[in-house]
Amino acid sequence: MANHWPEELRLSRDKTMLTVTFPDIVFQLPAEYLRVSSPSAEVRGHGPGQAITVSGKRNVAILAIEPVGRYAVKLIFDDLHASGIYTWNYLHELGQDQKTRWESYIAEITNKNLSRDPPACG
Repeated sequence: MANHWPEELRLSRDKTMLTVTFPDIVFQLPAEYLRVSSPSAEVRGHGPGQAITVSGKRNVAILAIEPVGRYAVKLIFDDLHASGIYTWNYLHELGQDQKTRWESYIAEITNKNLSRDPPACG
C-alpha cells in the first residue's frame, strides 16, 4: 500500500467541505461523506458484519480537525461524533473512491428505507 501524505487540509468557511491536497491530486470531501464513512468502531464495528449504516447526516458540519501524530487527523463533527481517526491513506482512499462509495451509500440507505435528512424534531 502506498503511503500518501497531504500537503494541505482546508476546511470550507461553512465547515461542510474538507479539501485535501496531495502532491498529485486534490480531493473535495463533503462533511456528510466523511461522517458516514467514519473509520470509528462506532460505525465500522469491532468485527466483520458489525458495521452500521449512518443516516440523517445531510447537514453535518466539521467543528474541528485535530492532528493525531504525523499520520492522521481526528475530525470532530457537530453531532459530537469524534472517535474516527482518518489516516492520510484513508483520506486518499475516500477521495479516490468517492463516486463509487457514495453511490453504494445512497443505495444502502435507500434499501434500508433510511434518509440523509435528520429526523424531524417533535
